[in-house]
Amino acid sequence: MSRVYNFSAGPAALPLEVLESIRNDIPDWQGTGMSVMEISHRSKDFISLAERCEANLRELLSIPEDYSVLWTQGGATLQMAMAPLNLAGPNDTVDYVVTGSWGRKAAAEAAKQCNMHIAADSSDRNFTYIPEESDWQRSENAAYLHLTSNETIAGVEFHFVPGGDAPVVADMSSTILSRPINITDYGVIYAGAQKNIGPAGITLVIVHNELLQPVRDNLPHLMMWKSYAESDSMTNTPPTFAWYVADLVLQHLLHLGGLEAMAELNQRKSAKLYAAIDASGFYSNPVEVDCRSWMNVPFILADASLDAQFLDETLAAGLTNLKGHRSVGGMRASIYNAVSEEAVDTLIEFMAEFERTNG
Repeated sequence: MSRVYNFSAGPAALPLEVLESIRNDIPDWQGTGMSVMEISHRSKDFISLAERCEANLRELLSIPEDYSVLWTQGGATLQMAMAPLNLAGPNDTVDYVVTGSWGRKAAAEAAKQCNMHIAADSSDRNFTYIPEESDWQRSENAAYLHLTSNETIAGVEFHFVPGGDAPVVADMSSTILSRPINITDYGVIYAGAQKNIGPAGITLVIVHNELLQPVRDNLPHLMMWKSYAESDSMTNTPPTFAWYVADLVLQHLLHLGGLEAMAELNQRKSAKLYAAIDASGFYSNPVEVDCRSWMNVPFILADASLDAQFLDETLAAGLTNLKGHRSVGGMRASIYNAVSEEAVDTLIEFMAEFERTNG
């Protein structure tokens, strides 16, 4: 069976080279006579993997020494709760910028734990834009400002980092490792793995060391970032297989030239696809140009009655997972790091032919 072009929003495509390494390693990882799923996380071999993984991540993202790298479970959704629990007391105010479904979920979690204040909200135009920062209504003494760097459903992405005194907490699940970022612009970055890091089951948190001490007393041990920092992310048995795959992905990214090379590729892929959509009278993208996502490109057919046919024919052509999220409909192409430029070119060619025969 040949490989398809996978445009899934997550779990997303993994690099073929990584998949081949996994296949080769499964019976006998590094001469241990066991798969990495069977080996102790306390073993010398696995600890070496964990140390290499962190070193490579720090190199790729230029993470300063005064930031801790944590690997947790529970996905970005758990971090939506851990952020207010670690950074704010019950009577503290926190600011949220809501530019899509995931930002709305994060704000709802914070509202359970403290005084959550919406600083900006783009739901009035169906999450197709980011309000001008000068129009945000920010609190004077907010414990932090939270944003979702990229909304995978709506295809809206921040191409700037907000200013101000409050630490910025960013859900970067679908942008992490797609380009260089300035870590020091943020107090906390968290990201589910299943877009650009590896398989679902492990979550990355990068947190400034000054923010590790939880504001609240008596938090459950596994709900404190400090616990993960003090235990090298082994406060309980970690998801060893997902961590192993993340290590392979990071090695692969370094081999490709790092995040500068990925940024060039990702910008080129998205520009091609947006150009094809914009040049067409058959397809359209609803997102304002200045905040279009590099990673998730939603598009709508002029005639929605053709949606099912479009999806059937893309599937037959080996172009998979193009159905838009159920909350917005239409189509969505998620073009993360592991989605090749060839895949994007093939999709564009298909779209042109579909328009020619059905437009």
